[in-house]
Amino acid sequence: QVQLVESGGGLVQAGGSLRLSCAASGSIFSINAMGWYRQAPGKQRELVATHTSGGITNYADSVKGRFTISRDNAKNTVYLQMNSLKPEDTAVYYCKAVKANRAYWGQGRQGTVSS
Repeated sequence: QVQLVESGGGLVQAGGSLRLSCAASGSIFSINAMGWYRQAPGKQRELVATHTSGGITNYADSVKGRFTISRDNAKNTVYLQMNSLKPEDTAVYYCKAVKANRAYWGQGRQGTVSS
């Protein structure tokens, strides 16, 4: 079992920045990819960014150039730095870890961008 605890997020004005953190604990050996997804009201959950254990990153087109995912293996933590935020970035952000083809999810953190 892998447990994910998220922190960060909050309320910011358009153009501002937020940072999310996700700490993994439990059976963390051989976690493959970690990443961030988001779900806006009335919409499906969508991929934001992923980071593989090999250091490969992937971003949704809508956040490229504005968001940065990073991973600290020593702390078993993945981060999402979100800059130049837009109102359409408002969503609940979820951390995800994949191990042995099984997905684990965090509880979600609200990120709200006011116009």
